[in-house]
Amino acid sequence: MTESDVMQIITDALVVAARISAPILLTSIVVGVVVGLFQSVTQIQEPTLSFVPKFTAVGFVIVIFGPWMMQEMTSFTANLIGQLPEMVS
Repeated sequence: MTESDVMQIITDALVVAARISAPILLTSIVVGVVVGLFQSVTQIQEPTLSFVPKFTAVGFVIVIFGPWMMQEMTSFTANLIGQLPEMVS
């Protein structure tokens, strides 16, 4: 196993992690901005008002995108395990 193999594995892992986390992070950002805008307009400064919508939206996104996320992780892991004999020898 050379340094380039290790760097390729790390790069692939980071790309998969970014792809998997993107829907959750984007949803959280969008809901946070919308709730923040709503709080600014109405001058309601209730902390739970920002937490509950984000929590609900992220849960919904996990339910919707969960199978795809699991498939991405499983595919990456299967490819990594399949490449191990070539890299070790």
